[in-house]
Amino acid sequence: MFLFSLLFLMPFFWMISASFKIEADVFNFPIEWIPVHWNAWGNYKEVWFGHYPFYTYYWNSIKISVLTTLISCTVSSLAAYGFSKVQFPAGKWLFLIVLATYMIPGQAILIPQFILYRSAGFFDTHMGLIILNSFSVLGTFMLRQFFIGIHNEYIESAKMEGAGHFKIYLSIALPLVRPAIATYAILRFIWTWNDYQNPLIFLRTDKLYTIQLAMQKFSSINGEFYSLIMAAAVSAIFPLLIVFLVGQKSVIEGISMGGVKG
Repeated sequence: MFLFSLLFLMPFFWMISASFKIEADVFNFPIEWIPVHWNAWGNYKEVWFGHYPFYTYYWNSIKISVLTTLISCTVSSLAAYGFSKVQFPAGKWLFLIVLATYMIPGQAILIPQFILYRSAGFFDTHMGLIILNSFSVLGTFMLRQFFIGIHNEYIESAKMEGAGHFKIYLSIALPLVRPAIATYAILRFIWTWNDYQNPLIFLRTDKLYTIQLAMQKFSSINGEFYSLIMAAAVSAIFPLLIVFLVGQKSVIEGISMGGVKG
């Protein structure tokens, strides 16, 4: 497994190595994993503080991804608790309707979304992207499965003590499914950070671009300078590595929760 992991990581190592090199050494063969002529400062300085400064696009992506993740986790967990632990008429049918919306391809509703968001004044704004990605059927379904695993005895005992559903949700249910919510938060952050289609359609102003749009624009302008492109790519994926390394324990706990019943 270690050897196979090295095989899959080789392109990543080459990308980092190329980002430290001068342009003339990028495609030297055999591959120089440790650069002979270093130009790391020059490459990353051009990426971060050049004609298209990445710090602006970084801030845009971080703001959109963090706010989207927080809102999505809140909305999805509340909906999941409601569908799993609150009994109300037509609850199962309403949940089936929510699931049915997941079968509609995203491309089929792009034009209605565009018209709606432009009419509401959300076009070419970060708030439009945040609202667009903050409601997830998949997140609701995933978290509902974990809430179902909570024994109803906990809920009934809290009700006997006079607790309402919102207090039960905050004090009992939410702590018990914390690993699952952390797992979904990591996935939501990665999906939002890597989103290219929605920013491409709903953003027009350069200073509002996310990191994915900036990467495409940067590559089209510096297409012949692979050392710069690799430096930009390393910068783009670095936050994802941090998020995964910090949250990998929660991901493993979430998988364990999903695999253990009772």
